[in-house]
Amino acid sequence: MAKDNGLVPETAGRLLELLSLLQRRVTWTGPELAQRLSVDVRTVRRDIDRIRGLGYVVESTPGTTGGYRLGTGNEMPPLLLDEQEAVAVAVLLGVSASMAVPGIERATLATLARVDRLLPPKLQRQVKALRAATVPLARPPEPVPVAELASLAQACDGHELVSFNYRARDGAESARRAEPYRLVATTRLWYLVAFDLERRDWRTFRVDRVSQVRLTGHMFVPRPLEDASRLVAAALSATTYRYVAEIRVAAPAGEVSKRVGPNVGTVEQDGDGSLVRIGTDEIGWLAGYLIGLGLPFEVLRPPVLRDQLRELAERVAQAHAP
Repeated sequence: MAKDNGLVPETAGRLLELLSLLQRRVTWTGPELAQRLSVDVRTVRRDIDRIRGLGYVVESTPGTTGGYRLGTGNEMPPLLLDEQEAVAVAVLLGVSASMAVPGIERATLATLARVDRLLPPKLQRQVKALRAATVPLARPPEPVPVAELASLAQACDGHELVSFNYRARDGAESARRAEPYRLVATTRLWYLVAFDLERRDWRTFRVDRVSQVRLTGHMFVPRPLEDASRLVAAALSATTYRYVAEIRVAAPAGEVSKRVGPNVGTVEQDGDGSLVRIGTDEIGWLAGYLIGLGLPFEVLRPPVLRDQLRELAERVAQAHAP
């Protein structure tokens, strides 16, 4: 017979939320947890004792700089999903199994097998059909080490200062200290948006060029930033790639923005039309992308893109000549 812990539903739900918070960050102070849980510090202390009574190891450090941390050897609390959430998790695991970040392919497959066993027959049939109909278009060209990605994600979530080594486009290595804000995934690469403490400004870092990520244990209050994805888009269109193209499109910016996402480039209103900036290392890819927009456009720069479009038009015309 299951043990009755005497917890009312509200308290039980709060304990699950507290456990989730303890697993998301290395250390929490009592006031921080109280604010997240909308209770007072005394209630947090009682809840910590309840968690310990359930068999979890919660270490505490006294004093103004002290706090709580979840000890090693603790398993996650049960994960409860409704039907839509369960299907979403199973389908995404199935798709990512063949495109996983290097280092987690085996873990992805193991988790996939576990989730599949837990699904009722009705949901299993739905998931099987969805997976069969889903085909990934392309693999990311640059592998991202899972350890670095996971550490940066933890630092972003916990507002924890990080230090890391960074390799610039020209191969130059530098040591960085930063306040991580968000990870932004594009169709090809992962980027870290962070406030660089030495340069005193916001920066974007390609995660595949990041190494030796170190969590410092020092917390920070996040600085205001309106839109991390726009910062990445601006960096992509300006300095990240070998070519920076400027294209005038004969359509309003609102319409063009629906076809040119922020992970590809930036779109600005330009008179009756739009000015699009896109960075790329592959002129052939960009030429095909612009044609695929299905909108009239004029390439302002670089000249090599205009040459590529002319060559492509000639090849198409010759292949379809009467």
